[in-house]
Amino acid sequence: MVTIGTPLSDTATKVLLCGAGELGKEVAIELQRLGVEVVALDRYANAPAMQVAHRSYVLQMTDGAALREIIEKEMPDFIVPEIEAIATDTLAEIEKFGIPGQTKKIQVVPSAKAVQLTMNREGIRRLAAEKLKLKTSKYYFAQTEEEVKAAAEKLGFPCLIKPIMSSSGKGQSVIRGANQIKDAFAKSQREARGSSTDGAGSTSGTGNKPMKVIVEEFIEFDYEITLLTVQSVSGTIFCEPIGHIQINGDYRESWQPQKMDPVALKRARKIAGQITKALGGYGIFGVELFVKGKTVYFNEVSPRPHDTGMVTMISQDLSEFALHTRAFLNLPIPAEKVTKGKGKKKENKRSKGNQSFKVVKLNGPSASKAIFRTGTSNKISYSDLDKALEEKDTQIRLFGKPKIKGERRLGVALAKGKSVKEARKKAEKVDKAISVNFYYIM
Repeated sequence: MVTIGTPLSDTATKVLLCGAGELGKEVAIELQRLGVEVVALDRYANAPAMQVAHRSYVLQMTDGAALREIIEKEMPDFIVPEIEAIATDTLAEIEKFGIPGQTKKIQVVPSAKAVQLTMNREGIRRLAAEKLKLKTSKYYFAQTEEEVKAAAEKLGFPCLIKPIMSSSGKGQSVIRGANQIKDAFAKSQREARGSSTDGAGSTSGTGNKPMKVIVEEFIEFDYEITLLTVQSVSGTIFCEPIGHIQINGDYRESWQPQKMDPVALKRARKIAGQITKALGGYGIFGVELFVKGKTVYFNEVSPRPHDTGMVTMISQDLSEFALHTRAFLNLPIPAEKVTKGKGKKKENKRSKGNQSFKVVKLNGPSASKAIFRTGTSNKISYSDLDKALEEKDTQIRLFGKPKIKGERRLGVALAKGKSVKEARKKAEKVDKAISVNFYYIM
């Protein structure tokens, strides 16, 4: 039996959000709908989720002592990370040992193990490729320019270099020849999480010692997908595959469903189920996969809602944010059973290879388009919203970010259509119709 108390009382079920961006904002809204008390943390004031939380704090979440102080003060039932730049060792200690003098168990969502492993490309790649034997690109880890050169020679050109600690494409490069290694390695060191210039206020750097990178085989895949996978009391549940476009590591557009060969879809679900079970805990995971024909490669996984999954706010009855909150609150998740990768089918008793999967109901072809704008301001307004929303089956979400300096994602346009192509066109039209006004006061 699941019981939820009353916010701002001694019966409250309390969630601490570590990260208060646009994804955290939608999680907070779903929690508010269920009567959960929400406390939001971020490194700047008036972050999106702070605007819909009961309380908020500004701090560097990579500061373990500061993070522990807030946790001990608030004593949440659940700690829900929204970003990777967090003192994960502190979260692991609290999940394992609790708070001194307190009997209350605090659950890190989905688990401290998942949060720790996925923030580090070495940890998650070794789990996927070496322990679970999932298909991945060929790779080597390196810590010096010479080691990168040796790895590149073994893999051949082009190849990829990524810091083991980074996100949103930071520090990543495609190396097309030996003459590009020096600059690519320098970029990986400069933009890695924990470097002096990463902007996250991290204190987890390694002094003068170079930061480790992963050098990967370059795969000429047909397309990449995000397979949102839920671990819950209802078992392992999948959303329909999401196709997407990224520029410089940032999500710009996504659509659902991404058309896939049934064999590839079955393999994708099997991989996603294996990696999320191994990470442990209840919640939603954004499993990133490369697809080439019927071959599926594991790339990365995020143990939280995924930016490409914002399309689910219009494509599904239960968005990825609703699924996440239901999962870690131990609430059931309705799903349809499918066989052979797509479509509801009866089990073929003569075929031992058939496998059933639980899948979240899709309302129809849908798309999302990130509302990116460039400017410098700490006072932003939005115009022509009436024009943007003239067409049926369209929606927008404006994140309420307090300032902009350079390029920033300020909202998302959502659309449904008779086909994915139509939905994408409608979402793009909504995005283009919105005028964003910057008043320079900074």
